[in-house]
Amino acid sequence: MAGRTPLSADRGPAASWTDESPRSGMRPPNARYAPRFSTACDDGDRGQCSDRLGAGNGGGKGAAKKGRPGGGGTRAQDVVGTRTVPNELVAEIDGALTEAQTDALARRHGLRRIASQNIPLLGATIGLFRMAGNRSADAVSREFASDSSVRSVQPNYRYALQEQKPPSGGNDPAQYAQTQLHLAEAHRLARGMNVTIAVIDSGIDAAHPELANTVADTFDALGSKDGPHAHGTAIAGAIAARVKLTGSAPEVRILAIRAFGAVAGGAESTSYVILRSLDYAVAHGAQIVNMSFAGPKDALVERAVAATAARDVVLVAAAGNAGAKSPPLYPAAYPDVITVSGIDAGDRLMAASNRGSYIALAAPGADLLVPVPDGKYTLMSGTSFSAAFVSGIAALVLERGPALKPADVRKVLTSTARDLGTPGRDDLFGAGEADALAAVMAATSAPVASAVDKPPQPAPTPDGNNTSVSRALNEGAPSVAADDSAANHRAAQ
Repeated sequence: MAGRTPLSADRGPAASWTDESPRSGMRPPNARYAPRFSTACDDGDRGQCSDRLGAGNGGGKGAAKKGRPGGGGTRAQDVVGTRTVPNELVAEIDGALTEAQTDALARRHGLRRIASQNIPLLGATIGLFRMAGNRSADAVSREFASDSSVRSVQPNYRYALQEQKPPSGGNDPAQYAQTQLHLAEAHRLARGMNVTIAVIDSGIDAAHPELANTVADTFDALGSKDGPHAHGTAIAGAIAARVKLTGSAPEVRILAIRAFGAVAGGAESTSYVILRSLDYAVAHGAQIVNMSFAGPKDALVERAVAATAARDVVLVAAAGNAGAKSPPLYPAAYPDVITVSGIDAGDRLMAASNRGSYIALAAPGADLLVPVPDGKYTLMSGTSFSAAFVSGIAALVLERGPALKPADVRKVLTSTARDLGTPGRDDLFGAGEADALAAVMAATSAPVASAVDKPPQPAPTPDGNNTSVSRALNEGAPSVAADDSAANHRAAQ
């Protein structure tokens, strides 16, 4: 964003966190089925999924067929436990300290300050510090936390996007998600107009034809100079595409927040950068925050998520892609988040999708045709996209019911979901598959749960990159399905 020079945080070693699942045949939209599983990452005998960071061994054939609801596999737990940036600490420090005093504080404890920033969302100053030598992180943390100028200390946790390489095969996806979610019918009533969704992700290609005039504001929380990235562009497309593809809310304003830096095989972020991103989203008027990433439990990010929800911002997150044996991943498992699991075109749970009592509902995530940089398209899979679809549907709900609070939006989405699996709520699909039309129709009559008025939020800072209120005034009607040439085009990643 012009005129902004965000502080840079070192990112440390990185690895991708991925998921993928093939598509299968369609099922009648109103049928009810026992739990079924997609063969996503169903290659436990070959190890092609289990060698990915964060992909627990729950995606194997045995787990997929038996439908085990997850029980904390040893390998998945080990992966989550090691997802920290080596030799880095994140600390809440005395906000009255100057930068020079903060540097002196760090030196007293054998640390070096990489960056520090006041985070109004937390009402705190957060610093990023690096340890020298081979000292024990636990010992250094305890020593640092004992200083009167330090409020709390934790590792700088690593977060990864929920993406994966294109599938090796599969048929034309025909945008089955649009049919399953009843988007065409819902868009006759609402398209997300005047609603802002913050997409905390990798870089978005705002020049892609599918996203023209959609990105209202951008912020690079990394302070990087990276170009657009496939994952961020695809997530924005699942939400707001409107040319060859149809996103779930084609008239939304997107606040594009780059929090994930491209690395070999994927993109990654850290606690410090996620904190900056959430703070920016709230300060710049986001009504919904899409979080298509996952990582371990993180005390500071948990505080930031709760503070964001307290400001009446709807939070949507991907369930994660570590499979049936994975312990809960975050931010999905925080109580203030609407968590979305992934299904395929046959209403089957993707084997790579996490499951648990924190799942709110499900949405398509397998073999989706999505935009990627340079005007291209490809097939991608993951609970990342399931969350993105639901973020867009939440925008439709807010357009119809702008006074609704996050609890109201959650209730509308879950009460109108189409039940899948065993009758009633379950740990695989939550309340069922999201239904955009039913949610939009219910939104205008939904009672407002909270008696507390939403605090006023500033509009995005004018910087010459703001979208108009409606793109429909200047553009033709969107195509409901991609043409054959686009559907069969897979871009090189």
